[in-house]
Amino acid sequence: MRIVGLFAVACVTLSVLGGCARPEKKSKSVEPVMAVTEDGSAFPAALAGLWKSDQQGWEFVFAPDGRISSAIIGFGRVRIVPGQTTTTTTRTNGQAVFTPGPWAVHYDPAARMLTVKITMDHVQVPMGANTLEGSSTDTFTGVVSPNMDIWQAQWTAFTDYKARTKDGKSVDLATDDTHGQTQQLLFTKTPVRAR
Repeated sequence: MRIVGLFAVACVTLSVLGGCARPEKKSKSVEPVMAVTEDGSAFPAALAGLWKSDQQGWEFVFAPDGRISSAIIGFGRVRIVPGQTTTTTTRTNGQAVFTPGPWAVHYDPAARMLTVKITMDHVQVPMGANTLEGSSTDTFTGVVSPNMDIWQAQWTAFTDYKARTKDGKSVDLATDDTHGQTQQLLFTKTPVRAR
């Protein structure tokens, strides 16, 4: 199953990277991002900024209040703004659609433990004559270094994706509901470059 999942992610990444992503309308829902600390203190200013993973393309931009202002998700390597649907043109001129659900950030200052939860309510990516569609929840949890520049996180992905072929067949690409798929990622705080 892991090979099928990795193959699907690779196909989507190659398919989506061909176009430009643009945020669209705001999603209707509750607060797009909730950020809290275990003890109710302010989110550490040193954690604000751009954090990049060493694998899978994940990136988070934390605002000074701890909320995520944007993220590049590993699936498709597309920049997502919380509360906004993003549409991007694929290399085959299809329209990939990414609609985020609610996101959450939790920080425990005593343990320096940072947890991020990214929910994607709907993802639809055309891949030639086929389409990949579904939803996902990704959690990242781990200890931040004393200098607050390295975050060793365990990434657990819970996906509910289906691939539909041009002849109408459907292939289930979902992960296990209980355990998901887990991988270690190393995030590094990176200076933000002017665009």
